[in-house]
Amino acid sequence: MSRPAVALVTGASRGLGAAIASALARDGNAVAINYARNEAAAEAVRSQILDAGGRAEIFRADVTDEREVADLCQQVQNSLGDIDVLVVNATGPQPGISLESLRWQDVVDQLDFFVKSPLLLAQQVLPGMRRRGSGRIIQVGSEVFELGTPQSSAYVAAKGAQLGLTRSWARELGGDGITVNLVAPGFVPTERHTDVTDDVRASYADRVPLARMGTPTEVAEVVAFLASERASYVTGQKIAANGGNTLT
Repeated sequence: MSRPAVALVTGASRGLGAAIASALARDGNAVAINYARNEAAAEAVRSQILDAGGRAEIFRADVTDEREVADLCQQVQNSLGDIDVLVVNATGPQPGISLESLRWQDVVDQLDFFVKSPLLLAQQVLPGMRRRGSGRIIQVGSEVFELGTPQSSAYVAAKGAQLGLTRSWARELGGDGITVNLVAPGFVPTERHTDVTDDVRASYADRVPLARMGTPTEVAEVVAFLASERASYVTGQKIAANGGNTLT
């Protein structure tokens, strides 16, 4: 009997990452739940997956640190097996900063999560994927690249670079049977948005063609599709999961 596919989800202790981990486990993947600080939250996600009959383990690592990423992937391999699905979801603070106040370090802080981290992770899983002739790399992007959100130029630029990685890697790795795609959510409220006012939420929803905000589960289902065999002929794509908010 062949082993279940192994999926590594970064930043999976809460929000979109937790929903993605649950959806992938439901679909039969053994899920590696990566977290940076909140072990209790990661353990809660694992417990939910186990209670539903799935398989999951938790792994702490800063996915912007080269040594920790290498150790993370080795630990996942030792515990669950070779990584078949990589979901690059981890993120950090995204402060609003005007152009006049923007420092280069502010840009680097965003590039660490959306260029450096994907690079480090992809380089770790690539040898095994190439050896097996299959694999899924799925990045979680954002609609901000299309919207050009003001006072977020560092974040917007980094998300644009992340999309560039996706497209280039899709061409580079397609011959190895590896697909590379990006899911671009809109504003999907999660635990880290508790300070966002009801007025701001309502204003955003009013601009969305579906006239509401999305949920983490709705984004997770797109990721789960791209991770599955149903998406075997889909690569190099940006799929917007934002209720039509970036329709042109």
